[in-house]
Amino acid sequence: MNSLPSTRTHRRANNVRDRVPAGDRLTEEELARGLVAGDEACLTAAYRRWSALVHTLAWRSLGDPREAEDVTQQVFLGVWCGRQGYRPERGTLAGWIVGITRRKTADALAARSRRADLVARAGARLARTEPFGDRTDTTLDQVVVRAELARLPSAQQRVLRLTFYEDLSQTQIAERTGWPLGTVKSHARRGLHRLHRSLAFVFDAGASATAPPSEVMGTAHTHAP
Repeated sequence: MNSLPSTRTHRRANNVRDRVPAGDRLTEEELARGLVAGDEACLTAAYRRWSALVHTLAWRSLGDPREAEDVTQQVFLGVWCGRQGYRPERGTLAGWIVGITRRKTADALAARSRRADLVARAGARLARTEPFGDRTDTTLDQVVVRAELARLPSAQQRVLRLTFYEDLSQTQIAERTGWPLGTVKSHARRGLHRLHRSLAFVFDAGASATAPPSEVMGTAHTHAP
């Protein structure tokens, strides 16, 4: 006949159970109720339980593990800030978190497209060449672009120079500088917007200064008596 488990065995089992965070022992329904009630321990438990899934889904769509890490952080920030919007009758907590993941991933892809468009437009200014045109105008354009780039804050300059002149991706820039990927994205986004606005102003002003009076005035003469 097998003997009953010893007291030492029971004590060992209890010690193992005690080392497991209390939130991790909650059912999904209990976790959801605690989260909606504002229990930060439940947010921590939800992160431990589903962050790997969120990261995997984001990585598959974005193809960049560090960008997927950013999305994972945004997802759980969204979980916490939007916890009052969770409705258990509409689905499980896990399903709700997956839905937030899809939206945040779509936002990241859209932001990537906008950044690429800005990089393309600003880069076209920096690398502009007209082999069969007026080389003097081209040289002047390049001087203006570099001057406007030099007016940016140093961190934004560094990110854009690495982007334009060394053709580095944002992930590579983060590795080169040691900055978090989110910081690199922020410097790139702000720098590109400022550079694009300043270039648009400079080149539009130059075009107006050299255009014939009829082009500058637009249709003013059309309606003259």
